[in-house]
Amino acid sequence: MAEAAPGFLEQLKSCIVWSWTYLCTVWFFLVLFLVYILRVPLRIHDNLSTVSMFLNTLTPKFYVALTGTSSLISGLILIFEWWYFRKYGTSFIEQVSVSHLRPLLGGVDNNSSNNSNSSNGDSDSNRQSVSECKVWRNPLNLFRGAEYNRYTWVTGREPLTYYDMNLSAQDHQTFFTCDSDHLRPADAIMQKAWRERNPQARISAAHEALEINECATAYILLAEEEATTIAEAEKLFKQALKAGDGCYRRSQQLQHHGSQYEAQHRRDTNVLVYIKRRLAMCARRLGRTREAVKMMRDLMKEFPLLSMFNIHENLLEALLELQAYADVQAVLAKYDDISLPKSATICYTAALLKARAVSDKFSPEAASRRGLSTAEMNAVEAIHRAVEFNPHVPKYLLEMKSLILPPEHILKRGDSEAIAYAFFHLAHWKRVEGALNLLHCTWEGTFRMIPYPLEKGHLFYPYPICTETADRELLPSFHEVSVYPKKELPFFILFTAGLCSFTAMLALLTHQFPELMGVFAKAFLSTLFAPLNFVMEKVESILPSSLWHQLTRI
Repeated sequence: MAEAAPGFLEQLKSCIVWSWTYLCTVWFFLVLFLVYILRVPLRIHDNLSTVSMFLNTLTPKFYVALTGTSSLISGLILIFEWWYFRKYGTSFIEQVSVSHLRPLLGGVDNNSSNNSNSSNGDSDSNRQSVSECKVWRNPLNLFRGAEYNRYTWVTGREPLTYYDMNLSAQDHQTFFTCDSDHLRPADAIMQKAWRERNPQARISAAHEALEINECATAYILLAEEEATTIAEAEKLFKQALKAGDGCYRRSQQLQHHGSQYEAQHRRDTNVLVYIKRRLAMCARRLGRTREAVKMMRDLMKEFPLLSMFNIHENLLEALLELQAYADVQAVLAKYDDISLPKSATICYTAALLKARAVSDKFSPEAASRRGLSTAEMNAVEAIHRAVEFNPHVPKYLLEMKSLILPPEHILKRGDSEAIAYAFFHLAHWKRVEGALNLLHCTWEGTFRMIPYPLEKGHLFYPYPICTETADRELLPSFHEVSVYPKKELPFFILFTAGLCSFTAMLALLTHQFPELMGVFAKAFLSTLFAPLNFVMEKVESILPSSLWHQLTRI
């Protein structure tokens, strides 16, 4: 609570400053209005008397117009504030206050005095934030031609964003090209093809490269983007495997002859691993799950150091489809290690296995009466651990939020990773009797364990603050991005909503009961101006009248 106090005080200070600014602005325009309406260069006491007489002669229609206009202006400000908050996640007025008005008012950040002592800590936290918000290749990404494009043909919507496809193009250039490609005509064509933005130009370049010789990367491009079914893609990947395996064996013999050959062998290794992994995914899509599991195991044994492809996540999903839970546990024992990076697949699969042991007999009523058993406590703790790592997943598993096609890249702990996980693993949770019921009863308890605000985590690093921005770039515009922690409404949206409602109520009451509201308005204004009248009379009695005459002339 001590850590939350400075933030609360800062917010309270901002609210007070802006409320005072708003009221002063209203009074300023009211004074200008009275000055321009009256335009009487009399003594101040006479001016105040004239103002009082002017206000007493106002009809109820004036008060209706005044309150109605105030309500309209407040409503327009409220609509703009709400739209800005929904689009950018912050209040426009508060942003202007922080950026422009606070320096003018002499406001200084409370942390500035501690900059010299906390610079190293800030840099460490920034580096951690950047690493936490690194975008990863989705290990379960779909086939662009056979799946993503079919979705576009049916719905007319684009499931992939330009940012996501641009990241894929960068991945292809990194994995499938090398500096010596210009020495081989087909590889030189493919080097240009991976940089093309137009899909038809890429496909035409791949066909052109195949006219020269059997090019593995050309087959990969056609399998990913031109094939309209998984069966067609698998056929093209098999042709790519034949060409890629030959290139790999030749470059393997020459890899020690120089850096150029070493880079070529690295490229050929990436191509071969990619082809075998996609072939295993084709087998999984076509229902040959056992064959897919064997291909993935062989691939992981042959290339144990290439963990960047995250093939174990494909293996976990295939083993869950086979309901080989003992094999799933063996894979988790190897990869769910404290020294290895986590993912939603690892955390939620571990939770599913522990929930499976107790979910069929779990009852929240019975648990509240007798307490949780050891196995149930382990399952609940595993669910809390998974939810802390990625709090977006439960809403998709519980079908509280609609699923979309997963993107080609994901942000760990973000909404994109949650979509990618739930898209493939929702069926596995449904297959385990009572698992979703246990998740439904326990997942929200995680947030009572996580320190708030999120400067600290419980079992993992604090939840990164950059996930919303990155997920909005990765996910299509028609999807409502899940945001954690849920942002509270800014003070000025609440303040403007209250002001709009209050002035609208005044306008309605003045319209319905003009005489009564007129009496109230006159009494309120008389009371409001009474202290000012008293002060002005005292000032006039003290200062010379000639001085007041000169001031009124000014």
